Amino acid sequence: MRILIQRVSKASVTINGSIKSAINQGLLILVGIENTDSKEDIEWLCNKAVNLRIFDDKEGVMNLSIKDINGEILVVSQFTLHASTKKGNRPSYIYAAKPEIAVPLYEEFCAVLSNKLGKPVPTGEFGADMKVELINDGPVTIWIDSKVKE
Repeated sequence: MRILIQRVSKASVTINGSIKSAINQGLLILVGIENTDSKEDIEWLCNKAVNLRIFDDKEGVMNLSIKDINGEILVVSQFTLHASTKKGNRPSYIYAAKPEIAVPLYEEFCAVLSNKLGKPVPTGEFGADMKVELINDGPVTIWIDSKVKE
């Protein structure tokens, strides 16, 4: 499982011209799921996300977590995080999980993240054509893969 975290001033997801979800200060997390992902991947990544110290303290040092600032998290499914670009110019998505595997893991990821954050986590819609808008604060963008824990 891979996540791409962006520290944002605000972010939203629009589907068919209507805003489905929006947040103010917090994190936009894009989630890519592969066939071999499990509950252990979810637990590890959710712990990382809510405890990652990427918000400024009073001295302007990135020393605070999303929980410390009482921020919000918006989660969006993103199968293209598992794009393979080794051959040619057209990405392959053979490592991205099919919906029958990915949807339950995505839903569990959102539930676990919400539980660890202590409040609801708004989402996009799995498989939908989404328009994601954000103001990346910093910019701060961090990629984390549960298969690369070193």
